[in-house]
Amino acid sequence: MTKHLVVVAGNIGVGKTSLTERIGSRLGWWTGYESVADNPYLADFYADMRAWAFHLQIFFLGHRAEQYLTAARDARSAILDRSIYEDCYIFARALHHMGDVSERDYLAYRRLFDLVVNSIPRPNLLIYLKAPVNVLMDRIRRRARNMETGITPEYLSLLDSFYDDWLGAFDLCPVLTIRTDDLDYVHQQRHLDTVVERIQNKLAGKETVEF
Repeated sequence: MTKHLVVVAGNIGVGKTSLTERIGSRLGWWTGYESVADNPYLADFYADMRAWAFHLQIFFLGHRAEQYLTAARDARSAILDRSIYEDCYIFARALHHMGDVSERDYLAYRRLFDLVVNSIPRPNLLIYLKAPVNVLMDRIRRRARNMETGITPEYLSLLDSFYDDWLGAFDLCPVLTIRTDDLDYVHQQRHLDTVVERIQNKLAGKETVEF
């Protein structure tokens, strides 16, 4: 059986963790999740982004590189609920753009990022989940994480624009784009069936239609 490394990408609140959980359970894949509850910097970061942004990005870089290496050692296929590439091309870029990471720290981070990504395996597939900003804001409000109360539509729109830039030049592996605003793979079995079929087809080189 062919082993695959699949990474899920997308804006905050788009449904990455929910999809990762269900694909892992359905296909028996190893799953890796973004460090939230056990992240030693996240609460401090949301309280004072400028003071803690660089520390948070370094933590995420190490955490995600470790995930990739663990997934590579496991005999099963693996799915990760955020890609290491987003740390750099979306979030670190946004923090630099907003002035929360200095030019000096940003360049130091980029050098370290380049070294790390050159030492880890490329994914076989990137699943890009996409939804309008108003849908994302509604989902963020409904899940009611205290640390996310400061997230604004403007910030999500900025991230969206960076996703467009990044994916426009992304060539490390095939990309499957899935709009999640009208897709409920959490509660609708047929929606999950459709997503699983599209993922398997894409991995087999058969998927041509985005949805």
